[in-house]
Amino acid sequence: AYSATGFLVDAKNGIILTNRHVVSPAPILALAVLSNYEEVELKPIYRDPVHDFGFMQFDISKVRFMHLEEIPLSPERARVGLEIRVVGNDAGEKLSILAGTLARLDRQAPEYGQGEYNDFNTFYLQAASSTSGGSSGSPVLDIEGHAVALNAGGASKASASYYLPLDRVKRALAYVQCGKLVPRGTLQTDFDYFPYDELRRLGLKISMEEQIRLQFPNETGMLVVKTVLPKGPGADKLIPGDIVIQCNGQPIANFIQLFTVIDDSVGETISLTVVRGSNSQLLNFEFVVQDLHSITPDRFVEVGGGVVNELSYQLAHSYGQPCGGVYVATSGHMLASASAWRKSIIVAVNNIPTPNLDSFIQALGTLPDGARVPIRFYTLQKAFKEKIMIMHVDRHWHKCRMAIRNDKTGLWDFTDMPPPPPSQPYAPATAIYPTINAALHPAPIIMPSFVAIDFHLPFLVDGMKATQFYGTGLVVSTNPPLVVCDRDTIPISIGDIFITFANSVIIPGRLVYLHPHYNFVVLTYDSSLLADTPVKPATFSTKSLTQGDECYLVGVGTDQSPVIKKTTVSNVGNIGTRECSPPRWRAMNVEGIKVDDPVGTQGGVLCDADGLVQALWVNYSSQDEKGNDITFMSGLDVECVTQVIAPFMRGEYPKLRALDVEFWTMRIAAARSLGLTDEWVQKIESDPNSKHSLLYVLSLLDVTNPCSQMLKVGDIVLELAGRVATGMKDLERARGVESVKMTVLREGQELCLNVPTVPLIGTDTNRILAWAGALIQMPYKAVLEQVSNVPQGVYVSCTLYGSPASTALRPGVWITEVDGIPVAGLDDFLDAVHHHENKVVRSRQGSVCEVALKRLSLAYASKRLSNSVLNHQHMLAHPECLPSNSAPAPAPAQAQAQAPAEAAPLGGTDIHPYDATPQAAPASAATVAPVQTEEPQSVPQSPTIGNPDDAAQSQGYVRIKIQARNGTVSVIAMKLDPIYWSTTQLLPDPESVSGWKMVDVL
Repeated sequence: AYSATGFLVDAKNGIILTNRHVVSPAPILALAVLSNYEEVELKPIYRDPVHDFGFMQFDISKVRFMHLEEIPLSPERARVGLEIRVVGNDAGEKLSILAGTLARLDRQAPEYGQGEYNDFNTFYLQAASSTSGGSSGSPVLDIEGHAVALNAGGASKASASYYLPLDRVKRALAYVQCGKLVPRGTLQTDFDYFPYDELRRLGLKISMEEQIRLQFPNETGMLVVKTVLPKGPGADKLIPGDIVIQCNGQPIANFIQLFTVIDDSVGETISLTVVRGSNSQLLNFEFVVQDLHSITPDRFVEVGGGVVNELSYQLAHSYGQPCGGVYVATSGHMLASASAWRKSIIVAVNNIPTPNLDSFIQALGTLPDGARVPIRFYTLQKAFKEKIMIMHVDRHWHKCRMAIRNDKTGLWDFTDMPPPPPSQPYAPATAIYPTINAALHPAPIIMPSFVAIDFHLPFLVDGMKATQFYGTGLVVSTNPPLVVCDRDTIPISIGDIFITFANSVIIPGRLVYLHPHYNFVVLTYDSSLLADTPVKPATFSTKSLTQGDECYLVGVGTDQSPVIKKTTVSNVGNIGTRECSPPRWRAMNVEGIKVDDPVGTQGGVLCDADGLVQALWVNYSSQDEKGNDITFMSGLDVECVTQVIAPFMRGEYPKLRALDVEFWTMRIAAARSLGLTDEWVQKIESDPNSKHSLLYVLSLLDVTNPCSQMLKVGDIVLELAGRVATGMKDLERARGVESVKMTVLREGQELCLNVPTVPLIGTDTNRILAWAGALIQMPYKAVLEQVSNVPQGVYVSCTLYGSPASTALRPGVWITEVDGIPVAGLDDFLDAVHHHENKVVRSRQGSVCEVALKRLSLAYASKRLSNSVLNHQHMLAHPECLPSNSAPAPAPAQAQAQAPAEAAPLGGTDIHPYDATPQAAPASAATVAPVQTEEPQSVPQSPTIGNPDDAAQSQGYVRIKIQARNGTVSVIAMKLDPIYWSTTQLLPDPESVSGWKMVDVL
């Protein structure tokens, strides 16, 4: 949620004035909370295309306990030296009344950075009132309670605050009150206000200056053309540096004079007279005024989890690009597969030009699901540099639909796009592997076994923070077709897998086994699609590598070229990983093989001179002590892999078992301090395979499994299956048995235990719910290892920005109750949600009353202001339309221009339009603050329990009990949004290529 401020300007019609960056041009749901805690729903009714103001409206009949007063708009009262007060919820406080004195009336509009929302073609007022986040939309009041300006922004490292003048606001309000569209014209030209001394340098003659000064004695400068957008009305006529002296034959000297004519002349012809160059050339041009609303996006397309719309005037102005063009607001799953990140302009799809959104929709309609097509695009930061990439068309993970803004309802109407053409089956193809120089032996033996793997993750579940993965796989069998790769390439089971053979043929892959402890997965593929491609499975060696052994590191570089180096094993030791945040899979209970001076690769193998593979060279992922993600390469003994591959070769599914706790090794010296006897020391040291260390239980991975109930953290393993256990390889003795006898040293006492093992299933999450913008699943393995007491409930894996869930829930918690109904699993959760929905329906019929608590960030007014101060909470209903702090997919670093004095818009976590910083954005709150001069005339009696009005007050909220990983329990109330956020679930589907299907939950 984000909080900002607004104020009532029409008490009769319930119209609130606030900032444009609060109203937002994207889909938004908003709530207004009065100072007496009354809450009303708001609908956006106008947002200016350029200037930082907009209007919201509420039903005044819903306000039952307060008499509303409006604040009059009086722009004419603004003058230098005027004492003002800025009333709002500055920094999210209940109420802040900040004092100041107007110092300037002609300040340049503040700049918030390239690609951000920026106002232009207007003056701003300035005072040192030190406003900050949360005060966006606050009224700037004089001593008589008149609004003289609208608070909009401020300097982050100074006390300067910037206010929007109300001249154009007052004009717009008059149209809105009449139910008419506010006329707004444009020449797609940015004007600036220059003082006379600078105008002389640009070519203004003294005689012209004298005439202007006589006609406008209070002015200190004139308007100058700053930028002209290509293909706009002003293009090929105006140029930067032109001094505007007349409009329609009348002298002008400021923004209001010019834009009064432009706004009132939409579709008509106007003339501008300018002075150009040092020779003071006087030129007159005619222009047809363009409708500014026509270049402000009022529709967008959701496709493949991303959002595209036509490039807005705001962004076009920021980057000097022509308006229109297909702009990537959020890349999502499909566009990210081609690295078409946010702030990209799509030029063509599948060689079909896409100059506008309609052409993009037509091109999209020709693409079947699963197709791989070229896409041409460029980024706004580098508009001169086009790119051509291959895009994987996604119509199975996400809906494809069009959204159109409905100014009557304040909502956006969604329409599903027509289904795609039938998918074409993959055609068999033959590839030839490149010839490798024999001097690179044994690379020629190994390289035909390597494949490139791409993995595209559609949803951030199971602790994932990225959506695009790639790496190297190794073909270990062609009958059946099997490929192994590391879990840094395919970390979870949900996603699209593509396997590339010989750098030539790409076919889909399917996951068949995820190892819970070791860093590898097993894939399969349709071998018939490779035709006569000479795929060669790798041959495993029966000899394990030990310290000092010579071997060859053969791998694949980032350019898919072979990498080879003869090296020596420097160490064989434990692979150490940390618990991650958010929880995600990590390797454990395994040894890694280190070599001298390894070369950089995407992956590969360690092999002998005959090309027999002794270890996989894989990438491990973990985090450091500061929580930063880290990766490192190490060798994984092929013996760990063969135990899984062998059953598949026999046509069986692996039935492996293991001790499901995390082990580590301890020196004998440390074990002595914990009670290890000399007898055991002698036994350990005399074992021929002893490493002179002992295994001990480092952590429990799931306190509910029988293994964890038998063992305790700190248990030192003396014997495992009748023999001493001194290294990770000794854990393999428990692989194929249902229980294993262990002798452990616990708190100085020797215990003989018969410890049950647990099956290594080879799968993880098998069902995902998408509800109210939250991705909900049963707790997965990485989560269970981070709790000492597993709650009964469902796990919130992710919340989408702008969703109802993002206002109340946070990822990493369990939902244990919904409206008092216990939740033990996903079916229980759906039943409880449906029960709540049915109760709301009955409440609307007056048969049931629901009493709900809610947690909102509120802003309040003083007693004097209480009748007109509102706090409205905004929920950005469409997550991908607005900016967020993390991309669904990693994007390249993007430099942003720094504005003078580091100006920043105000409003809590202020959100800019979806076309300004295109990415997901959180839900929000705003405060509305007009002045009250008298107490309410009457206070209605309290309603009784069961009154239908009670239900109307509370309907739409659901009470949820949650529990965090640290055991903290809390109850929250969340307002649901049935308009924009439906409930769907992701289920396994053996018939689909991806192995999954999306199903709507009714």
